[in-house]
Amino acid sequence: MRSLIIFLLVIGTQLSAQEGGISAFVYHRFGDDRFPSTNVSLDKFEAHLKFLKDGGYEVLTFSEAIDRLKRPKKGQKAVVLTIDDGYSSFYEKGLPLLQKYGFKATLFVNTETVGGKDYMNWSELKKVQEAGIEIGNHSHSHAYFLNKTDAFFEEDLQTSEDAFIEHLGTKPTIYAYPYGEWNAFMANTLKKRGYKGAAAQNSGVMHSQQSQFYLPRFPMSEFYANLNEFKQKANMHALLVSRQEVNTNGFSGSKSLPRIELEFTENKLKLEQLQCFVQGAECRKSIQVVKEGLVKLSIRPDRDLKRRRTLFTITVPDSEGRWHWFSYLWVIPQIAE
Repeated sequence: MRSLIIFLLVIGTQLSAQEGGISAFVYHRFGDDRFPSTNVSLDKFEAHLKFLKDGGYEVLTFSEAIDRLKRPKKGQKAVVLTIDDGYSSFYEKGLPLLQKYGFKATLFVNTETVGGKDYMNWSELKKVQEAGIEIGNHSHSHAYFLNKTDAFFEEDLQTSEDAFIEHLGTKPTIYAYPYGEWNAFMANTLKKRGYKGAAAQNSGVMHSQQSQFYLPRFPMSEFYANLNEFKQKANMHALLVSRQEVNTNGFSGSKSLPRIELEFTENKLKLEQLQCFVQGAECRKSIQVVKEGLVKLSIRPDRDLKRRRTLFTITVPDSEGRWHWFSYLWVIPQIAE
């Protein structure tokens, strides 16, 4: 396998992140305290909705947000609310609160579990769709696709699309990768099959200068869903990375001290206050400002990685008090969940 992976992001519009960025949130269960890592309490969820309503935020579906990224509104205040997996608690508890506040949302469904214990059935999903909730594809099997063949992903995608067409009359045009794990083949396959975009699960702000086939979302659970954190993330700005390189001492997905190198414009950022976080390790960073305000940032963990998924996160304030966010999800498929 290759020992160097390079991602290049082409800079397009010159709108600021404030004008062009959209924070997206992902929820799973509602009012179901059996699973705190994926649950949000109803009082916290309603507090989120009340904040958005009182603050005059526009709540978009995932598809609408992708369209908006292409034609940003100056000074927009918009967010996206997404829900993964199709648990019954959304139908019973989450949806009524959305309807109370008159908000849209996008529900990503994995078709194999429809009608199973704790999951909505097709009749309920039809009612959700009729209520104005956008339905997205979350695969059929919810498998760890990085441990499967390319053919398996294509077959799984076809199976899920057939189920959506049979039961809801149409196939979705948006996709959410199970566990946020994806690769270039998956993204290209979705694009070729007519999908508009796809959601990952690394935190961050959607913006026009990134691929629409691995858009970030902030996870919402009991651990991260207090109102102050939600407000901060709703008002977060993207760190507009113009170049990204991922290097390892071994191969793609290795445990051995991956190094992520980023380039972005200084542009009022307070680099002395830049923070770096790596799950399960200390972050080692090196910052260099080169000609014309170009910043080169190198980050790596201080030890080999032990988790299947490790999130690298960068936050930095600017001179106007706004915070900017970037994250990268490092996956080691050899490690079982």
